[in-house]
Amino acid sequence: MNLGGDNEWSCLETFRAYLMLLARLHWDTRLQSLLDPADLVQQTLLKAHEKLDQFRGCTDRELAGWLRMCMVHNLLDAVKKVMAPGGKAPREVQLREAVEESSSRLQGLLAAEQSSPSERAAKDEQLARLAAALEQLPEPQREAITLHKLQKMSLADVARRLGRTEAAVAGLLRRGLQKLRELLREPE
Repeated sequence: MNLGGDNEWSCLETFRAYLMLLARLHWDTRLQSLLDPADLVQQTLLKAHEKLDQFRGCTDRELAGWLRMCMVHNLLDAVKKVMAPGGKAPREVQLREAVEESSSRLQGLLAAEQSSPSERAAKDEQLARLAAALEQLPEPQREAITLHKLQKMSLADVARRLGRTEAAVAGLLRRGLQKLRELLREPE
């Protein structure tokens, strides 16, 4: 991982889709009037770029973890700004754990446990590809997959949340997962 010079921003930029997916997973609807998930990710990347000298890791996995924590802090700050006095904001520890759990679920979608450094690096690359592929899906398909596969919501709950029938959600999932497989297919 090379974080020196002009490569700093492009290195951070490779995590945009991953952070976007995590931001959507943990979005607080009270923030709608203040910003959207894309704004949160942009703020996170900008602050990370400004404070890159504070990053103490040396691998992409460590950088992803550091960026997740930067995003958690930005999300908490945003929620605090829109909270009415006396309102209850999510606790930092709870939000951090939820973001970590979502990241683990994403990794679980990819493969069984892998142990060697080269296998972990390949898994991290697949995770980034998965997040980028999810970004390419139409919003309804992406949202259905995110809620059902990553947040482990039942089909009925996803249907209620999206204001659609279960059959419609099943169709979104089928088409979305099919498109994901196409996007993630290795070129022959």
